[in-house]
Amino acid sequence: MATFFMFGKYSPESMKQISEERTRRVLEIAREHGGTIQDMYAILGAYDLVLIAEFPDMENALKASVTITREMGISFSTLPAIPVEEFDRLVKRS
Repeated sequence: MATFFMFGKYSPESMKQISEERTRRVLEIAREHGGTIQDMYAILGAYDLVLIAEFPDMENALKASVTITREMGISFSTLPAIPVEEFDRLVKRS
């Protein structure tokens, strides 16, 4: 499984519909695409939400992101992430 950070921004209309039910639907959409949401936070600043998710691959992360946007009106920037230890190993000079 690969880790993804999903930064979300509510549309004005989606702000009016915030609820626990919609949060559960986001978790369900992730599962439908083979993923899980590890953590979910409301944040201040350029984005309203950040989700830390695991998906089998970029394709499934993209499908989940687009599905959430279509159903919920929350636009996501979905970014792959790797642990720093793995990053260090990958960029190590020979």
